[in-house]
Amino acid sequence: MHSSPPTTGSFTLPGEAGHEALTLRLAQKWGADTIRDSDGTQLSPEIVQSGYAIYSTICLPRSVQPWAREHHDQLQQNFLMSYPVVAAKSTVTIELLNGFFTEQFAVNFAADPKRWWQVFDRTTGREVAKKHWTVNARRGAVTIRDAEPGHRYTVNFLAFRLWEEISMYNHLTNDWGDREHLAAVDPMQPAVQKVLLAFLDQWLREHPATSVVRFTSMFYNFSWFWGADRKTLRDVYSDWGDYAMTVSPRALNLFAKKYGYRLTSEDFVNGGLYNSTHNAPSRRYRDYMAFVHDFVIAFGRQCIDLVHRHGKKAYVFYDDHWVGVEPSSPRFAEFGFDGLIKCVFNAFEVRLCAHAKGVATRELRLHPYLFPTGLKGEPTFKAGGNPTLDAKNFWIDARRGLVRAPIDRIGLGGYLSLVEPFPDFQDYIADLAQEFRLLKSLHAAGRPWTAPGKVAVLTAWGDLRAWTCSGHFTAGVQLYDVIEALAGLALDVQFLSFDDLVAKGVPKGVKVIVNCGRAGTAWSGGHYWSDPRVEAVLTQFVQKGGGFVGIGEPSAYAQPGQCFKLAQVLGVDRDTGDRVANGKYRYTIPAGPVAGFGAHFITADATAELDLGRETDGIYVLGAGTTVLAERENSPRVAVHSFGQGRSAYFSGFKFSPENTRLLHRTLFWAAAQEAKWGTWLSSNPKTEATYFPAAGKLVVINNAGESQETAITLGDGQTVRPMRVEAHGMVITEA
Repeated sequence: MHSSPPTTGSFTLPGEAGHEALTLRLAQKWGADTIRDSDGTQLSPEIVQSGYAIYSTICLPRSVQPWAREHHDQLQQNFLMSYPVVAAKSTVTIELLNGFFTEQFAVNFAADPKRWWQVFDRTTGREVAKKHWTVNARRGAVTIRDAEPGHRYTVNFLAFRLWEEISMYNHLTNDWGDREHLAAVDPMQPAVQKVLLAFLDQWLREHPATSVVRFTSMFYNFSWFWGADRKTLRDVYSDWGDYAMTVSPRALNLFAKKYGYRLTSEDFVNGGLYNSTHNAPSRRYRDYMAFVHDFVIAFGRQCIDLVHRHGKKAYVFYDDHWVGVEPSSPRFAEFGFDGLIKCVFNAFEVRLCAHAKGVATRELRLHPYLFPTGLKGEPTFKAGGNPTLDAKNFWIDARRGLVRAPIDRIGLGGYLSLVEPFPDFQDYIADLAQEFRLLKSLHAAGRPWTAPGKVAVLTAWGDLRAWTCSGHFTAGVQLYDVIEALAGLALDVQFLSFDDLVAKGVPKGVKVIVNCGRAGTAWSGGHYWSDPRVEAVLTQFVQKGGGFVGIGEPSAYAQPGQCFKLAQVLGVDRDTGDRVANGKYRYTIPAGPVAGFGAHFITADATAELDLGRETDGIYVLGAGTTVLAERENSPRVAVHSFGQGRSAYFSGFKFSPENTRLLHRTLFWAAAQEAKWGTWLSSNPKTEATYFPAAGKLVVINNAGESQETAITLGDGQTVRPMRVEAHGMVITEA
């Protein structure tokens, strides 16, 4: 039998000195067992001594500000590429920081530019010989001689970062006035390591009441380069997984000593693309990532061991300075962390946190943050904001992941005083916290039911970037929408890399492989499709009865006569403009009950016009074996194809919505040849979703919409149907 869930605990409350009565009242109302400080807040003795467990936040790279200001040569660095300049004469001068936010960056002229910098003629793609350019440190410029008029030139140069990015963001977004601009020191430097360990030891002595040290995060931030004019181009470049901000001459020398070859600035700048996680990585860049990962583990372990010697637990916050931590890596356990904290907006971020191996506690930091302004600049806890509705909408997205994977704790962050004028928000968080405890108790009894067979998502990164692409949900990246849909479905999902595929083949138990993304990206695969072994392994997998679902430009690697490497498997290919003289097969869409959809198992629940977001055009059918189920301007949008003993399906795009999630769900069952098993523990209304917990004997039905919904649940026997009504944003739990 399933016991009743607790009514308190598993909740972390942000406290705030000067608001002790509010802090302690809400701690009781929300059932908190822990109180934390936040960036910009303090905990008073009254709060610290109130009997609650205490989380204390520390960000080591920006913790030693007086020392950092006196040792600018010990600050973190990165390579930047100057904005291109077109030569008008044989001599051209490039001002290095033109277009960049100079409160963030300062050029490093001290490290020999002739050794570390590079100048490129981007018109030809060739590097300019060092004898043809000179540096003017006073002017902050490089002058190129013997330039070719009409050619574009750029300079790759090293820069110190004077203002740590999260401090910079919070300062400018929340108008922190004359607060100190914090800088981040580089722990790769021996002097910095000594200073940080001494600081941490003293800090631990000064926080005797702290039970958990919450590292924010460890050492290196994700990449975020700001522009000179924040209104027109604030984000020159940003990527949540790029290692660009870990570079220094010392790091490059140590890398060369360990790996036996040298990296150049262009390995990081990459023509201005840098090493975006969205692009298929080179082997040289993967080596550098492994090098940084080794260092972060080694020095991170020293810091964590020190925390443990002081009798405290060590948790790490996944975001901010998380680069090199890699929670999905099999080496994550080597750190010795006791817990992982992840801020979440949606379901796939919940799954990301739950996926990490090597910690005892996984905790979610919910949204909205208790800030006046949200992360997108929208009003939240101020005039014009509606934080209660924001909390409900964030929760129903995150809850889809919570019903599928266990999480140990939840909490909030920010300025607690901001919630005082919003009593409805206070009431809703109390209900939300209890809903979480209920779901946690169901997971404690046993895993939720999943359909037989595994679904593998194939990308260049594989499991290292499981349940993410790069950071939070970004509109227009199709794989984000796909994994958000998968995150709430009763499926066993894993992430597979091309390297894994070539080395080990398709993992046992995988019934369907999904490949999604634009050509050249890490998600579609990019240069990995140049290896003929990849095509052979997947083709044989489908020939022998496997399923393949391609979305956008799957297997795209253009060659004469073919764009998709798996065109024969998919039954469709893409015309990129070079097939004007080639004929195209004429197809007919089978008549169906809903306009715009051909009749088929995967479209059986379609009720509205198809919206797949950003779609790929120019798709054409190879022959009679392909059935087109939806089209636009003679370009197939949804198509299915039998190949050998297996099946494939193609979508020209994908946008997360209840209707498209149902379409994808049905497609995966069809591709796996499991139509006969469709319907078990399923909600008839796509805006609601059902999860069955066998060990607890409970059925959970969640409403992912802002209006009440009627639905009917098909139970485990595939025959019994249970009608029910679920209130807006609501959840119903019944005996199964």
